[in-house]
Amino acid sequence: MFTVDAHLDLSMNAMEWNRDLRMPLSEINNREQGMNDKPDRGHATVSFEELRRGDVGIVVATQIARYVAKDNPLPGWRSPEQAWAHTQAQRTWYAAMEDDGQLFNITDNKRLEQHLAYWSTSKDKNKKIGYILSLEGADSIVTLDHLERAYNYGLRAIGPAHYGPGRYAQGTDATGGIGSAGRELLKAMETLGMILDATHLCDESFWEAMDNFSGPVWASHNNCRTLVNHNRQFSDDQIKALIERGAVIGAVLDTWMMVPDWKRGISTPKGTNCNLDVLINHMDHICQLAGNAKHV
Repeated sequence: MFTVDAHLDLSMNAMEWNRDLRMPLSEINNREQGMNDKPDRGHATVSFEELRRGDVGIVVATQIARYVAKDNPLPGWRSPEQAWAHTQAQRTWYAAMEDDGQLFNITDNKRLEQHLAYWSTSKDKNKKIGYILSLEGADSIVTLDHLERAYNYGLRAIGPAHYGPGRYAQGTDATGGIGSAGRELLKAMETLGMILDATHLCDESFWEAMDNFSGPVWASHNNCRTLVNHNRQFSDDQIKALIERGAVIGAVLDTWMMVPDWKRGISTPKGTNCNLDVLINHMDHICQLAGNAKHV
């Protein structure tokens, strides 16, 4: 069944985790045996081969680079310019994978229809995977001129915040609105026809963003606060607001977002009965609020 993955950190896997996604998954993981610089070394689940095997023909592929002020304890870059430069390295990797015949950049409806026709008819076992370029956290947009430059190289969606405080909005575990900088960013995005990704916005920033943006909205990876109570999840009122705007909400496979009372470092998927049925419960909750299945 043709599948769209609405949020996939391909370039981060390639450039930060140093994974060659053209390799078979077994080889990616074998190369990481004995490494302990990052959690989950040797447990990769994504490669181009696996995406094709799963009939994942389109992904929303991310760029990501956080700016951190002096008092921000989260990992990140010390200036927006450094964050921008990091996203440009990620962009260059996507371009290299296009040149290698692995990826196809979807930037408008014409290219979307072209790719859908190609995917459904091609007999090539190494078909190009379509990708829509998205930016997770807008900290790296140094100025609005940088936003236009990013649009020109193919960026089509932005989530203004990630974890913690951001330059344009406040994210998970933070509080506060989007402020004048966030409103200016949203206005420029709307002018360019870009998509607002509401994922990770804290409650205040979520509502302010929705009030200040009239363009297309989606939530690439979010579950339901009613089922797992955490500020990273959407409340029913937020889900209803997204439904009213015609948004699609992608599900999240982070275990702590799927089942309640998850204890990091202690809980296990087997011990909490965390499986795809649990994820379907979140999707069904959205469907029940919508009265249809058009938003998952």
